[in-house]
Parts: sequence; structure tokens; C-alpha cells
Amino acid sequence: MRRLLKTPKARKPFRMNTINCTIPDRLKYLIDQNQHQLLKQGLKGIEKESLRISERGIISQSPHPTGLGSALTHPYITTDYSEALLEFITPPFADIKQTLNYMHQLHQFVYPQLGDEMMLATSMPCGIDGDLSIPIAEYGSSNIGKMKHVYRKGLWHRYGRTMQAIAGIHFNYSVPEALWPALHSFSRSDASLENYISETYFGLIRNFQRQGWLILYLFGASPAICKTFFKSRPQLMEQFAEFDAHTLYHPYATSLRMSDIGYKSKNQAGLKIDYNSLDGYVASLSAAINTPYPDYETIGVKVDGEYQQLNANILQIENEFYSTMRPKQIAKSGEKPTLALKRRGVMYVEMRSLDLNLFNPIGIDESTARFVEAFLLSCLLHDSPAQASDELQINNSNQLLVANQGRRPGLQLNRNGQSISLHDWAHDILHAMQPICALLDQGSLDKPYQLALQQQLAMIDNPALTPSARILACMHENNQEFGCFASNTSALNKHYFNAEPLDPQTQKQFEDMAAASLQKQAQIEASDTLSFDDFLTQYFAQS
Repeated sequence: MRRLLKTPKARKPFRMNTINCTIPDRLKYLIDQNQHQLLKQGLKGIEKESLRISERGIISQSPHPTGLGSALTHPYITTDYSEALLEFITPPFADIKQTLNYMHQLHQFVYPQLGDEMMLATSMPCGIDGDLSIPIAEYGSSNIGKMKHVYRKGLWHRYGRTMQAIAGIHFNYSVPEALWPALHSFSRSDASLENYISETYFGLIRNFQRQGWLILYLFGASPAICKTFFKSRPQLMEQFAEFDAHTLYHPYATSLRMSDIGYKSKNQAGLKIDYNSLDGYVASLSAAINTPYPDYETIGVKVDGEYQQLNANILQIENEFYSTMRPKQIAKSGEKPTLALKRRGVMYVEMRSLDLNLFNPIGIDESTARFVEAFLLSCLLHDSPAQASDELQINNSNQLLVANQGRRPGLQLNRNGQSISLHDWAHDILHAMQPICALLDQGSLDKPYQLALQQQLAMIDNPALTPSARILACMHENNQEFGCFASNTSALNKHYFNAEPLDPQTQKQFEDMAAASLQKQAQIEASDTLSFDDFLTQYFAQS
């Protein structure tokens, strides 16, 4: 197999062959300094959630399979909100093919452990029967395990469990380490390299917030929902059209997962998180974690001796704040994420906008991953002015419009206070990505980044090619309700992975990891000395 990301031995001067492309100044500098080949070395990791369901399509009530190891301590196989919501995490690799291959191997290892169960192929949950049918994840008797469980109980009381059973894909990206000195030199910034890195990551995030609606249009795969999703919130059904007796939808929706009935929360609508600097971000997020919220105070924290939530503040912890992209730093054991950022700066970004692609067994394909990488680099390399006071509302409005109506002909969005069609703005974004894709393709014969760009361009010009449109077309052609379509696709995925067992050596490696994680959980539980009350007090007192 050709290694696409290997730097060619003979470096020729780069000449842009795309016509009339405006190359951002940062990229021009890298080309002039012959540093552009470093762009290929960014690390890519993927996190993927999948709901365990029975053969009849009902959410699993069984515990996390012991053969998968400890959900608390396993580095690559855990659970998200629910005991039934598996989460797979790959290590980061420079070659996206390695990342996707590792995700494939995780599926190969897990499927034989599931018995009669399978993994739901869609982002929107099926087979649920109200909030109480969704079991909250358990992490054992240690203080950190209890904290994770109580946090999830708090989410239940605040937002309901159903919303938390939605699955998605997170794309983790870190800029190539060797690229930073060159960018820092170009910037002529007085800031230290570490501070400059964080500043520039926040520039990437701001640009993504402005343009990230494009990800929903291109890769949104949740245009329809089972009616059972609304059992605990029936009032929300009124805003939808009926696809059939069991399915609701919006005719032009792309990603209902990313709409206001999915991850968007009215409880957090008033939050003004500062994305103009690391200090501002940490301060504004910390303020939300430390500010009491009357509605949550009525729930109570410790009721009749049992914790219902970690605290009664606007946010219990950082992870409760939902955003399409998060700045990340690896936290040490027991360290608050905001403190990790404050102490060591931004290490990578976590892009959280991707729905599961049910047309691919692992939920994401190579073309999508390459496009996302190039898109994030474009967000990094283009200028990113500070976020204006009204930008948060504009960005959220654009995102909700695309989530609910992204394929509507002539849909207009708000760009810098001016109305522009989705079609024209998307063309502008993809046009600006052409030089970056050409650079990433240097040394490869099959030009995978430019090919990915062309595939997405085709979807801009023909919305029928988008995953959301294809899903509705398949349901219509086969006369299938959403739940049936999702279950049938999930069954095909199960058959695919069971027919492709891991090689014995890799199987042994995963078995050893699972066993080691169980031992690590037992060690953590045996070493706890604080009461849970004192543990929480100590955790939140960190500064």
C-alpha cells in the first residue's frame, strides 16, 4: 500500500495549478519557506458513539460487556451517556488511513462480544420508550466513577435522558508540531510560542463557528426521527411533518441531531462563552460552572442522602457546555479541563458536528475525513477576526437553518450581516480550500484531497447527493419507516464485521488491553481514601 503522507525525497518548488485561487498569507509564507509539506503531518483521531440495540431494534438494558474491559479506564472503548451508548476512541495518527483502520479494528473486536445485540448505525436513537428506558452509564465504586455517574444523573434532570442517547462522531485534530515555529515567525507576534499556539487555535475555532454549517449540509445524516424519540417531550412533535405512521421529519433537513431538538439546549442559550482568547474562554466557562441556576437549585444536589447532580450551577462541569468545537488539552488524573487549558494551553481541537454515516460500517469514510482535515486547515490558515458581540447569535442561527432546512432551494444565510445563498457561500468556502487540498496531495498520484473536494462540490450543486437526501430517498423507495431502515442497516453492519474477524495478534492485543483496564479500575477503587463528599469538594476547589 502506498503511503500517501510520506514526504517525497526530491522536493520541487510548489506551483499552484488551481485557477484564480486566492492563497492566504500564512500559506504563501509556508510555500515561500518550503515548509508547506509540514501541513500533511497533523494528527487525526476519531471518537464514535453507537447505541447498543437488540435484534428487534430495542435499546439494550444489559451492562457494558465485561469482555470489552472497563468503561472507566479503557483508553479506546468506553461508554458515553448511557450504559448502552458505546464510545470508540482511536489514537491520533498523521495518516488518516491508519486512524480509520484502527476504528475498523475496534468494531471487529467489539462485535463478537455483543452476542445477539448490534450497534445502531444512525445518530438519532430508535427503540427507546421514554427517558427511563435509557440506562445511565455506570463506572464502578471509585470516587471518579461515581462522579461520572452523578454527572450523567444531573444531565437527566436538566435535559432528559433521550437527548443524551443521540450518537455522533468527533474529529480530533492537532496542527503539526513542526509547523508552529514557522507560523509564529510569520506572525511577528510578541507572544510566547505556547501562547501563540493557543491564540491561533482559537482563530481556527472562530472560523469554524462561522463556516461550520457546511459540515451539517455535506455530512448531516439525520433528516428523520422515530416518533418514540418524543415520548418524554411530546410537545416537540408539532413542528414536524409526518413521513409515515412511525416517523417524523423535515423535508429539507440535514442534521436534526444538531438542531434545537437534538444537542442544542435552551438552558444554555444565554451563555456568552468568549472565543477571542484562551483566558477569556477559561474565565467565561469557569463562571458558568460557578454560577448557581435557580431551576437547578430546585432539583437539589444531595436529596435524601443521594446525589442528583454534581452541583446546582449553570454547568456542572466543562463537558456539559455543548459547542460544535472544543479547544482541548489532555487533563491529568483528577484535573479540571479548564485548568489543563490554563496551565498548558491548547493541544488540539475536537470538532463535534459529524453525524454517523450509515452508508459506511464504521460511520465515517475516508473522503469525509480528508475533507474535514482540509477544512480545518483552511480555518487555521485564513485570517480570523475577533468574534463580534452579535456573531454568536448569527452563527447559531445559520447552523439551525442548515440543520432544519439545509437542502431547501435558495436557502439564504447570514454572512457578515449580509444575506447570501447557501449555494454561493459554500462555493466560496470550497474554492478557498483548493490550494490547501493541492498541497496535501503533493506526492500522491490519486489526489485524494482534491477528489474529496470535488465530491463535496457535487453535493453543493446537487442536494440529492447528500446523505440526508439519500436516506429519505431510500426510506421512500423501500416504503420503510426510519426505525426499520436504521435496524436493517445496523444488521448489515453486524454481518459485515462478524464476517471479518481480527487477526489473532491484534485480537490478543485488544484482549490484553481489556484485561488491563479491569485491573486498573480495581486499583483505583482500592486506593480511594476520601469520602465522595470530600472528593467533590477537593475537585471543585482546584484553581
